[in-house]
Amino acid sequence: MATSQVETVSTGADKAKLGGAIALVIAALVGFYLLGRQGAIAQWGALLVGLAAAFVVFMSSEPGKEFAGFGRDAWKEVKKVVWPSRKEAIQMTAYVFGFVVIMALFLFLTDKTLEWVFYDLILGWKH
Repeated sequence: MATSQVETVSTGADKAKLGGAIALVIAALVGFYLLGRQGAIAQWGALLVGLAAAFVVFMSSEPGKEFAGFGRDAWKEVKKVVWPSRKEAIQMTAYVFGFVVIMALFLFLTDKTLEWVFYDLILGWKH
C-alpha cells in the first residue's frame, strides 16, 4: 500500500511568514490602485516594491526554501536533457505533419465511404 505524504507548514514562524507574504501582495495591489492619481511611477513602484518584499519574506520561509531547492533540482535535470539537433527536429516535425495528412485523408475517405454505403446503398437517399 502506497502512502502519500502531505507536506504542511508546521511552525508558527513559517505560517506568519506566509501570512505576511500574502498581506504584502495584497498591500502592493491596493497601493497600486490607490496611487492611480500619483502617476505611473508611484503606482508601479509601490507594486514592484511590495511584490519584491513579499518574495523576500516567502523565500525566507521553509516552503520558500523548499521551492528554491526544487527549482535548482529542476534546472539540473533540464541540463541533463539531450536536445535534438535542428535537422532532427525538422525531420520529426515533417513526420508528424505527414502522419496528420495521411490520417486526415484516411478519415475523410472512411467518412465518405460510410456516407455512400448508408445513404445511397442502404437507405436509397440521393444527395
